[in-house]
Amino acid sequence: MKAVMKTAPGHDNMSLENLPEPKVQNDLVKIKVAYTGICGTDIHTFTGEYRNSKTPVVLGHEFSGTVVEVGNGVTKVKVGDKVTSETTYTTCGKCVYCLEKDYNLCSNRTGIGTQVNGSFAEYVVSREESIHVLPEDISLKAAALTEPLACCVHAALEKTTIEEDDIVLIFGPGPIGLLQCQVVKAQGAFVIMAGITKDKNRLDLAKSLGADVIVDIQKENLEEIVFKQTNGYGVDKLFECSGAVPAINQGLPLVKKKGTFVQVGISREKMNPIDQESVIQREIQYVGTRSQKPSSWHTALELLKEHKIDTEKMVTKIVSLEDWRQGFEAALSGNEIKVLVRSLS
Repeated sequence: MKAVMKTAPGHDNMSLENLPEPKVQNDLVKIKVAYTGICGTDIHTFTGEYRNSKTPVVLGHEFSGTVVEVGNGVTKVKVGDKVTSETTYTTCGKCVYCLEKDYNLCSNRTGIGTQVNGSFAEYVVSREESIHVLPEDISLKAAALTEPLACCVHAALEKTTIEEDDIVLIFGPGPIGLLQCQVVKAQGAFVIMAGITKDKNRLDLAKSLGADVIVDIQKENLEEIVFKQTNGYGVDKLFECSGAVPAINQGLPLVKKKGTFVQVGISREKMNPIDQESVIQREIQYVGTRSQKPSSWHTALELLKEHKIDTEKMVTKIVSLEDWRQGFEAALSGNEIKVLVRSLS
């Protein structure tokens, strides 16, 4: 089968390879891949900045497809099912996090597309426990974004809560920020989406997806807008989805006293200067959120089924598996919102 493999650490070192089709046994499920989203993690792996991938490995972890074969221990998934899958491939099954199904925190977890071969391929294998059969009215294209949507569900609905009268500020109108906006709006809250001038198209899309106010922080005074909307108090919740340290420090003083700041985006550096004074003096809850867990996926698919989230509207480019490099270059350019790689022949 054809597959896009990261062959060694460092910049690029990626190529389209011919690999044997994966085999299934026990609880494993073989999926013919339909679409795979190019994630920010994939881009950072391409550039050599993300070092958690174990090379050589086939990248790709945001995907949908059709089941073509199941192991002899599979009982609930059948050939022909349209599915998506969590990224968890194996866990230790014994630690306190596994026992609570917080697989995202298991220290011995292996992930699809990072430690085991992923979905930038014609076929991918996942364990039955990680498989989610799609409701009939969710398309394979829409379902390819279930994984990032589940990350946003985890951030907004599991690491904190959203109330109807909340005023929420979101930094970064990239794919995660746009999904975060929709998850928050689905709860009835008021959303302010902030970006920079080059994000104009993304900010416009955020508006069409439900954002109540969009702000170009390079042309408008975000502080004035926030305090006007909140009677001088600041926002109830803030989701920082860009990973940009200036955005973090601009956002912290805009959170209401006793409010919540959720760090979704990952910064380039591990250690960064943060406005700790705002955290202390405003008694802000500064919350970390990592990936997603099984409950996040159930909620994400329910939101898709209820048409409260529009993932297809975010897809601006689709390339074939053979043209994967063109897709990565498009994602790297920043001119596209979400790029999918199509494995369907």
